[in-house]
Amino acid sequence: MTAPPPPALDLETFLPYRLSVLANRVSHALAEVYEARFGITPSEWRLIAILARFGPMSANGVCDRSAMDKVQVSRAVARAGAAGLVDRRIDHEDRRRSVLSLTGQGRAVHDRIVPLAREVEARLLDGLDAGERALLSALIDRLGRRAADLGGGDGGDPD
Repeated sequence: MTAPPPPALDLETFLPYRLSVLANRVSHALAEVYEARFGITPSEWRLIAILARFGPMSANGVCDRSAMDKVQVSRAVARAGAAGLVDRRIDHEDRRRSVLSLTGQGRAVHDRIVPLAREVEARLLDGLDAGERALLSALIDRLGRRAADLGGGDGGDPD
């Protein structure tokens, strides 16, 4: 006698699925703003935003902060480098490692996208009052810490 199959997963209430769908929808809304105007992908935007916020770092550092995998980061670095947005140099202290930094053009693109990104964020949060926004932020922080405890990394930085 075989055991009955487990019941189907109710995706509409399964938190990881809901968070993934929400993240994809928000990323796509933001990507519509910068892909057509600046010709960059979501991975390239994350790379640019991270380098603008934290300064020069290795590709592994970008992986850690973004929750992107090495292949995504490598492709983003190659495309952003070819477009003149990111510079890659050999680390003088460890010649096996390269350090990524924004070029002047990369900084200019970043500075033009930030107000657009903040506008998308404001429209997204428009239906929440200040208390709800604070609660949402606190809950996201707590879930990020729990995910890291479960082996999900540090959660990276948002777009």
